[in-house]
Amino acid sequence: MLEKTTRMNYLYDFYQSLLTPKQRSYMSLYYLDDFSLGEIAEEYGVSRQAVYDNIKRTEQMLEEYEKKLGLFEKFQARKQIFQSMREILGDSVDPELLRLLDALEKLE
Repeated sequence: MLEKTTRMNYLYDFYQSLLTPKQRSYMSLYYLDDFSLGEIAEEYGVSRQAVYDNIKRTEQMLEEYEKKLGLFEKFQARKQIFQSMREILGDSVDPELLRLLDALEKLE
């Protein structure tokens, strides 16, 4: 479950601008703020089933966006490359090169 939550949080970060305000709100409350379905339903005056259905549809949409655009996959690949570069460079590298590597990582 933690792995799914982490993945959904990343997908939400990458694709939230493609969601409707209601989808963003439900996903934010459920995944980021750890609200239960019942708490969200009470907040919006709808049934738990309506909240559940909306979240499940939104999860599927986020997975579809990722399948088509691959932003999260590319992010993970870049992160791994940065880590490999740091391991290869070790401690005996020019400080300016490390500064540039840090700057590249911050652009992420």
